[in-house]
Amino acid sequence: MIKNKILLEQFEQELVKKNRPDYHQNMEIFEGMYKEAVYLKAIPLKDPLDGLEVDIKIARVINSV
Repeated sequence: MIKNKILLEQFEQELVKKNRPDYHQNMEIFEGMYKEAVYLKAIPLKDPLDGLEVDIKIARVINSV
């Protein structure tokens, strides 16, 4: 349980300042995830438009609110 929210936010800000993103490490992670997705046959999609109708209906409902 977090008791001091301000102290936690300061800690997180300091941590972000100290640890800048590493482009090469992030690319290695991305490439590994991509290779795994291809291996699991999650991508490439057989039919990229499959399920588009459902997405459009959901978007219409959300936008009407």
